[in-house]
Amino acid sequence: MPFGTTAIVILGASGDLARRKLIPALDAIHATQNKHNRFVVIGSGRRAFTDEQFRARFRLTGDFGGHLFYHQGTSGLKRFIASKGQFDRVVFFLALPPAAYAPTAAALAAEGFCSSCSLIIEKPFGTDYESARALNTELARYFSERQIFRIDHYLAKEPVQNILIFRFANALFDPVWNSRYIESLQINAAETAGVEERGAYFDSAGIVRDMVQNHLMQLLCLMTMEAPVSLDAEDIRAQKINVMKAMQVLECGRYQYRGYRNEIGVRPDSSTETYAMLKLMIHNFRWTGMPVYIRTGKALDRKGTEIGIRFKRLPRLLYNAQGDVPPNSIVFKIQPAEGIVLDLASKIPGSGIRITGAPMTFCYRDSFSSHIPEAYQRLLLDAVRGDRTLFVSAEETEMSWKVLAPILDKGDVRLYEKGVPPAPSPGVDWIAFENYRNVCA
Repeated sequence: MPFGTTAIVILGASGDLARRKLIPALDAIHATQNKHNRFVVIGSGRRAFTDEQFRARFRLTGDFGGHLFYHQGTSGLKRFIASKGQFDRVVFFLALPPAAYAPTAAALAAEGFCSSCSLIIEKPFGTDYESARALNTELARYFSERQIFRIDHYLAKEPVQNILIFRFANALFDPVWNSRYIESLQINAAETAGVEERGAYFDSAGIVRDMVQNHLMQLLCLMTMEAPVSLDAEDIRAQKINVMKAMQVLECGRYQYRGYRNEIGVRPDSSTETYAMLKLMIHNFRWTGMPVYIRTGKALDRKGTEIGIRFKRLPRLLYNAQGDVPPNSIVFKIQPAEGIVLDLASKIPGSGIRITGAPMTFCYRDSFSSHIPEAYQRLLLDAVRGDRTLFVSAEETEMSWKVLAPILDKGDVRLYEKGVPPAPSPGVDWIAFENYRNVCA
């Protein structure tokens, strides 16, 4: 059963995350799967609300409002939950600033919450290796690792979950999934918006910390990890950690869009990057010699997250005697239009031999009639069930920071115009992800 007899407590419930993501996700789960379960959702924060005032802050459907309550602060929270009934499990979602994670964990432990509860925390998990390790050590004083669920919402996106299915449930691809056949692996994550209302946070982080260390590192691990011995969360996690141990960042170009320093909350002399291009290598038997390219940034000409696999070119023989047959590629469209595109070469009908690219396209929109659930719905359900497959462990977090440590805040920051991505480094042949903009749209 989705919730069963569970109390879900949102700490920081008056904030934007609860309003935009968490309450709507819980409402949707209840509407579709949870009608016969006994559960409560309790908002908690520093402000005072009655239950009715708290419910009025959200757009609620059906009878979900009857499950929604409010309690001010953490003092007396255990008694408040007990007044609503007996629950098998208590799940805390820390929709709070990262600096509050450890003090809040201590406060919950002091209230008497222990082995029967779980803690969900949002990124960022530290700002570098040392701070991430310190945070994990502090949390471990009060809760065991199996009780801590670190959210990376990218992992709950259906196209991301499909990466391992694509790789390990199709015999077609595994034999060529290595550096002998693949020329490069490329990850692209572009946003048209600037920092908007997140200026103060973003200026203390930058795009490498905000996107690469978590979301894009997880995508890279899923694309390059070895097959796990089982689908158990710990076995999958072990393979991700193994491939991170083999990673090395060779280059990192840092850029900042013109006008960024005038954004609200941004320092007038800021050297924070809003765009980054990275080159990595994976020094293991499968991937040695193959470059990995990552580019991600804000205030660009298009929005989209894609992963590209470019295969090596054919030898200059037969149909490629002139060297003009484009290499095969696979593009995973993660968002906003989910799908997979396999680019092949094909003969153009007619006399003579003329070859062109022939994309074979799989679109979620066309293949599945059911609605794709929002990422937080899946994550909240899994946390209640105790399934940690789509959550990040302490060791993964620390290892990711270790990989990026040599390039954090290093190097000059160059300017680029809004809507004009910086030119790639010489010799880097980027897949033209923009050509797939309308595929599956």
